[in-house]
Amino acid sequence: MSQAFDPELATRIESYGVIAVLVVDRADDAIPLAKALLDGGVGVMELTLRTPAALDALRKIRGAVPEMIAGVGTILTPEQVREAKEAGAVFGVAPGTNKGVLAAARTADLPFAPGIATPSDIEAALEHECRLLKFFPSEPSGGLSFLKNIAAPYAHLGLKYIPLGGVNEKNLPDYLGEPIVGAIGGSWLAPRELINSGNWQAITDRCAAAITIIKSTRKSS
Repeated sequence: MSQAFDPELATRIESYGVIAVLVVDRADDAIPLAKALLDGGVGVMELTLRTPAALDALRKIRGAVPEMIAGVGTILTPEQVREAKEAGAVFGVAPGTNKGVLAAARTADLPFAPGIATPSDIEAALEHECRLLKFFPSEPSGGLSFLKNIAAPYAHLGLKYIPLGGVNEKNLPDYLGEPIVGAIGGSWLAPRELINSGNWQAITDRCAAAITIIKSTRKSS
């Protein structure tokens, strides 16, 4: 078994260029939230395990909005890997490279993107056949310049990175202009306060603005 993203799934995620990173407090918000993201052109989401509602939200989305590529983030334990898989997660994400979590993802056959911030992190991820890696926290760690430097020794392996942390519509073009960046994590697309207030139009508008930037960036690169 492998937790590497199959080429079709990786291609689909990269085609959007952005993953909406979400904190959901009420499972009942899950379906309108997913539809708001899709209406704005964003078809990939990471439901973070920072609230008890996350897995219930995932189940609702998988049942009612199957076209959404819905994964689970902030996976910190092997048990959470199993729970995410059972709830229907298409992929998993972690903030770090916990070897126990990576081993559990491999056993569960859950495509997994561990968090990296150093060359040692990258090598730990490679031990578990991970090829799509979350660069976190991106801007506080040194941003795109730092990522390019630590990624250079592994360039021949074809790794792709998902920067998250301080990435927004202003620096989005810089990140997506780099071939090593497969997509970016967008926590600004649907912040917690907009979800809790049910402001779905504002979320759709933010997504649409990001997709416009992504298309423009890719057209010019």
